[in-house]
Amino acid sequence: MDFPLASLIVALLVLLGTLYPQVEARAFFVFGDSLVDAGNNNYLATTARADSPPYGVDYPTHRPTGRFSNGLIIPDIISESIREPSVLPYLSPALTGARLLNGANFASAGIGVLNDTGVQFINIIRMPRQIEYFQEHQQRLTQQVGAAQAKRIVNQALVLITVGGNDFVNNYFLVPGSARSRQYRLPEYVKYVISEFKKILRKLYDLGARSVLVTGTGPLGCVPAELAQRSRNGSCVPELQQAAALYNPQLVQMINQLNGEIGTKVFFAVNTNQMKRDFVNSPQSFGFVTSKVACCGQGPYNGLGLCTAASNLCPNRAIYAFWDPFHPSERANRVIVQQILSGNSEYMFQGNLSTILSTVDSRIAAIDSRT
Repeated sequence: MDFPLASLIVALLVLLGTLYPQVEARAFFVFGDSLVDAGNNNYLATTARADSPPYGVDYPTHRPTGRFSNGLIIPDIISESIREPSVLPYLSPALTGARLLNGANFASAGIGVLNDTGVQFINIIRMPRQIEYFQEHQQRLTQQVGAAQAKRIVNQALVLITVGGNDFVNNYFLVPGSARSRQYRLPEYVKYVISEFKKILRKLYDLGARSVLVTGTGPLGCVPAELAQRSRNGSCVPELQQAAALYNPQLVQMINQLNGEIGTKVFFAVNTNQMKRDFVNSPQSFGFVTSKVACCGQGPYNGLGLCTAASNLCPNRAIYAFWDPFHPSERANRVIVQQILSGNSEYMFQGNLSTILSTVDSRIAAIDSRT
């Protein structure tokens, strides 16, 4: 009797996982916005897309993939570092069979913590829907490998969530007198976003996530888009910098509180604000020629409009901290991931990724020994 190759692979992985738990691949689940979207928006009728050149010019295929980058993004580089293949976008038709065990990327460019963030992009995968997809993925896993193994895969998985920046850039500060800025003063708005984010994280825990990297915002006022639109002398925009300064410490505080309520470390705060400030403030120290001018764009600092085939394009992407008006270059993403992997407490508040994965593996092993 013939079996499809994918079914044979799944059966083999399940058998090996039963006999030799240490050979299991680690699943990776990604939630968030354009900083981590691996191409979900390619399948949507939205303006928030990166599916045309020169996006992807340095990707292995040298073609656009939907990633807002010249090459790899943070989830790709983390996967590379833990020796796993990059996880596919959840909407990809290729996410079937054995690839389900690898995890999935649910991220969608333009979204925020709040559902009204990114309304100008129309059809994007907001956080409630990303969480629904996570539930659907678990159901598909259960069909493949059974309920017990599916639960184990999710519990032992690494999870990354990168969201929040758009709640300021594409909501509160999108236009003067925005609806949210009329409703809240900035300090109260920050508290509101944090309170809503806590609900999202708690839901991830309830759905089985046990090792979750939670990134803060970068220095929002320093990206080329904001320099081009709001800065008079090339300095970072104070209002957006204030938002980041208020938001990031409160995010860490909320994560510590949530871990305390759960009774163990599940959520790990990633200080991406400091990671990016390092190369924004001292680009030459990281081999960049500039952190103000985007590689791809037009207008002041190449910060206006979209990155398109008609844009200015730098010949050497490796020496630019920013690829387009909002997003880091692949090389800048590698700087960030290096700190996630091995950074000290200035960058990784509850331990770096090496420590985190060791902790979650010990936790799973202890559970296994009792069953």
